[in-house]
Amino acid sequence: MANTHIVGVAMDFSPTSKLALRWAVDNLINKNDQIIIINVQPPSADHTRKELFESTALVPLEELREINFTKQYGIARDPEVIDILETASKTKGQVKAVAKVYWGDPREKLCNAVEDLHLNSLVVGSRGLGTIKSVLLGSVSKHVVTNASCPVTVVKGTQPSKSRH
Repeated sequence: MANTHIVGVAMDFSPTSKLALRWAVDNLINKNDQIIIINVQPPSADHTRKELFESTALVPLEELREINFTKQYGIARDPEVIDILETASKTKGQVKAVAKVYWGDPREKLCNAVEDLHLNSLVVGSRGLGTIKSVLLGSVSKHVVTNASCPVTVVKGTQPSKSRH
């Protein structure tokens, strides 16, 4: 029997993070694997159960569907993400989909998540900020690739094609 893998996907609900989720499901997830959606909220975000949620277990997919739950923790209730996870669970065979929310700097928290959640691999989307913005703002994907203790896949968003006129 094959080993069960735990795959984390950084999710900010942007188009590139959803692309990263689809890529992970299509290329890394197999029967009985676990996929963990990792959402990092700004450190200033104030939610009523923030401290409790940071220290608790993972949130099952069923709870992510509930509007009250997503409002409590500031997680976007995204039907597209839920659909991708439900489809993976049905088509790949007993895939367990859960979520974890952290508060703080995404670069640090994603690296911490690798250890906390015992990830076998992590998938992140690349926003393609460009050289100058990356230098000024710091690239989350570059930091994670450099510092995470597991394999990291960076999924690039599609760039509009340049027409040759």
